[in-house]
Amino acid sequence: MSMTGQGSSNVDEPLAAHTNPQDDFGFPESPEANRGAEGLNEPISFKPKKTRQSRFSLSNLFLNTAGGSGNTPFGFSATGTQGGQNGDASPLDTYGPLGPNTDPNSSKDGVPSDWYVEGPGRRVGYDDFSAIDWIYEYTKERQRKRLLYSSGQGILGHFRRLLDASNVWLVLVATGIAVGIIAAAIDIATDWLGDLKTGYCKSGKGGGRFYLNRSFCCWGLDDYSKCLDWTPWGTALGASSKGGQYTVEYIFYILFSVVFAFCACILVRRFAIYARHSGIPEIKTVLGGTVIRHFMGPWTLAIKSLGLCLSVASGLWLGKEGPLVHVACCCANIMMKPFDSLNGNEARKREVLSAAAAAGISVAFGAPIGGVLFSLEQLSYYFPDKTMWQSFVCAMVAAVTLQALNPFRTGKIVLYQVTYTRGWHRFEVIPFIILGIVGGLFGAFLIRLNVRVAKWRRSRTSSKPVIEVAVVALLTALINFPNHFMRAQNSELVQALFAECNGDTTDPFGLCVTGTKSAFGVVALLLVAAVLAFFLASLTFGLDIPAGIILPSVAIGAMYGRALGILVRMLQEAYPKALLFSKCEPDIPCVTPGLYAIIGAASALGGATRMTLSIVVIMFELTGALTYVIPIMIAVMLSKWCGDIFGKRGIYESWIQLNEYPFLDHRDDTNPPDVPALRVMTTVDDISVITATGHTIDSLRGLLTNTTYRGFPVISETSTPTLLGYITRNELSYALGYSTSPTNRSLTGETQVFFVHQPFADPVETLDLRPWMDQTPITLNSNISFLIVLRMFQRLGLRYVLFANKGILQGLLTKKDVWSVLNGVEFRRQEALRGDHFDEDHHGTEEEGLLHGEDRDSVSSNLRRDSL
Repeated sequence: MSMTGQGSSNVDEPLAAHTNPQDDFGFPESPEANRGAEGLNEPISFKPKKTRQSRFSLSNLFLNTAGGSGNTPFGFSATGTQGGQNGDASPLDTYGPLGPNTDPNSSKDGVPSDWYVEGPGRRVGYDDFSAIDWIYEYTKERQRKRLLYSSGQGILGHFRRLLDASNVWLVLVATGIAVGIIAAAIDIATDWLGDLKTGYCKSGKGGGRFYLNRSFCCWGLDDYSKCLDWTPWGTALGASSKGGQYTVEYIFYILFSVVFAFCACILVRRFAIYARHSGIPEIKTVLGGTVIRHFMGPWTLAIKSLGLCLSVASGLWLGKEGPLVHVACCCANIMMKPFDSLNGNEARKREVLSAAAAAGISVAFGAPIGGVLFSLEQLSYYFPDKTMWQSFVCAMVAAVTLQALNPFRTGKIVLYQVTYTRGWHRFEVIPFIILGIVGGLFGAFLIRLNVRVAKWRRSRTSSKPVIEVAVVALLTALINFPNHFMRAQNSELVQALFAECNGDTTDPFGLCVTGTKSAFGVVALLLVAAVLAFFLASLTFGLDIPAGIILPSVAIGAMYGRALGILVRMLQEAYPKALLFSKCEPDIPCVTPGLYAIIGAASALGGATRMTLSIVVIMFELTGALTYVIPIMIAVMLSKWCGDIFGKRGIYESWIQLNEYPFLDHRDDTNPPDVPALRVMTTVDDISVITATGHTIDSLRGLLTNTTYRGFPVISETSTPTLLGYITRNELSYALGYSTSPTNRSLTGETQVFFVHQPFADPVETLDLRPWMDQTPITLNSNISFLIVLRMFQRLGLRYVLFANKGILQGLLTKKDVWSVLNGVEFRRQEALRGDHFDEDHHGTEEEGLLHGEDRDSVSSNLRRDSL
């Protein structure tokens, strides 16, 4: 999926920035730009402002300090604090850009005013699929806090700081509560819709109602065949023979499965395209610093929740655990809207989203600590200590909320929470090692098959995703129904596979049979179900419906793990006197097949996702027994080692690469090309640059119209391109549009534009764009190793790096360029010039040093770019 296609979704509610329809160039609006508009007549300065007196302090109550008429008798200032209207400010909010009334020759404290102009420049919003500027965002946050702390030291100042600090906790607590409520609603709706495929609960003597699922309709009964009010569809239609009942129930099962999957796909395609899939690859990309509009809006949340109920109930081999992480992030993004200090800062927003992701796993597995570790290990790009504490609070609140709602009426957060009463023996390490190896192989083949299926889907000339979903649902229903292990909902199947065999538990699937012949039949059914589920899961993950891969992996691993556990138990019962089983006590079952299901589930999940620590903790929280941590660790370790032989990317990283998201994983240990940066950078001859002087408003507009670059280096002159700064397309477009607007300066198209200090220029008749230019970009020598450049992009979250030797511009690298080099692909520039017009709103990535195009060739043969 190309990023241009992702950015062209017509879903509502952008994530970071939106477009003003009144502007000819579609300039993204931002609070900073709007606040800066009225300050265009003020001089720019980067010197820290002097600390102002508190608006309220105890001393003001008793001392008659000089404050002029602007102070109230109790020390309150009559005018508000600058930048305090929305609680957020950029580093330049306090200082407006140069305007027509600015004296260019003025100075402050004996320093020329030109020095005060140098800085990161003003910013407008971020484009879709553009990278955020982490350094700028955290600088903006520090400036906001300086203004907040300097605005008052008295009681009112402390109260304001306390209120500001409480914003993030209010958002996290509200997010946790919302996630717990939504998860409970999804559990209840999914169980009812899933049971509707096999029958319904009629109003009868047992107190049944139509809105009850089978478990509640037959509450208190272990054998559902004795339930008075639960009516299978065969009985409801009056089928008398077993064959007739089986046929009717088969038909209804297929019908409901196809209808549920079809409705889920229609909802996704019509209302929120980003509600499809699990959402975790996109969340990793967003947390890595990329802006994806509409991905976490209210429409996405609503459709994701509704579609998840339908898709899970359809019986397709998918899960709700991954999508619940997306639901949690949507809740956090919506909760942040009223708080400008969070919503207006992209870096802080990602800290809150990292914490919210933990709540999704917390309610999915009933594992708050596992959720925190999942966010740390799998999702987060930047995870400071405070984010870990915030993640724990959000995950805990979500788990407590779900526990209080108690959707299963069992006191458990998830249906397949189990408790074991037996330990394990040393001889079982051998089958645990086998399970770990099988889990690694399962994950490797699952990823390869799933990616190949996804590439085949995209290579077809005609794509009909709704029909494709209906066909896969039909095929899945036809395969699922004859096998009673596959017919059940995945959560019910995992619960039965994890359970111990004793006299107190029910055995609806016949897993606790004791005869050799019957046990071999169960093992055969489990292995056949695991193989079929493997292919169905590979086919299902990637359809245009909400779908996760975590629960199918757990179910498949639990099936082959339980099968191996039954075989080991049969071997021990056949040869109880063997030396291998000498430690077994005679009156206590020596082998627990349910434990093997847990180990198999952990190994399969580790092989598919390449996670380690978080899986161990999640499984520990599911079982509640510290005894089984060592076997789980062995299996997860071996599954990761075996899976890494075939490729170190997990299923989510593979989809990030497949979708060509500009994500640079700082934990990736891939060896980059050992070449200097000048071998891979876009050279100055291939870059559209802007000279500091000699431009008019019309010429710059022509540059924007005729090029698709996301940014332009500013140089002194073309003969000696001394680097002066860098201006992005958004800032340049906004500045030109604002200056020519009739409601503002109304400059003509022939107005001279400059990017350097012009002492003899008339500030009324010219346009100074220095305030919108980044005059302090990250600049390196072009002979530096590409490895160092890569580490700077990964560690600092850079968007671009300029290369200069002794001040002379040599070239640049963008985040997308670095991603292309690492992934061994390049976009051919000529393809983007084939008459395709540039879409200002929905075009690809940030500050492209390369033009967009679909065809690509290997970078391994020639790291140096072809010229335009």
